[in-house]
Amino acid sequence: MAIRTWMSWEGGVDLAAMTKPGLAQPNVMVHVARMVHTPIGSAPSGMVLWQPDPAAPPALIGFVSSDEKLARWFGPNLFAGTPFEKAPALVGTIEVSVAADAVGARVAVGGLCFETRLSKLGALELVHRAAGAHAPFATQGLEAGALQATLSVDGKPVALTVPPSPPGLAPAALFAPSGLYAR
Repeated sequence: MAIRTWMSWEGGVDLAAMTKPGLAQPNVMVHVARMVHTPIGSAPSGMVLWQPDPAAPPALIGFVSSDEKLARWFGPNLFAGTPFEKAPALVGTIEVSVAADAVGARVAVGGLCFETRLSKLGALELVHRAAGAHAPFATQGLEAGALQATLSVDGKPVALTVPPSPPGLAPAALFAPSGLYAR
């Protein structure tokens, strides 16, 4: 397979959850890494979706990076052909913390501050997912699922329901110390 585009990361902290049980899909995503490498440069980067009212449009959605050029690159390149292809580019700050039994991320963007903490981490596993229905890119890396997840927005705790992961897909709350997307 000839690779057209790629990104790799170190220190990934990923959370996809619902603010109300029974929602069809997550209305909260904080998917960031301490450092992301792409063909056009490297910087702390990721994606945020914040839709506190599931019946309303998102209050904030987009690719976040400390480098605006990278934030603009993700949608039309790596996420082309997905619902996120036209997501806005947002400039913000990302801090990732890693401890023996927990990881966390602090993302300041769009006038909001998101803080996640994932704990009760499982064993690290080597993963390889081919491109397909789950994403237009292949995924390789190390992942450890988390049994507990918390989120606060602007210092206020948010009630979360973390959905179970379908077989073969990444856990909805996970620590990914290193990985690669390629398409």
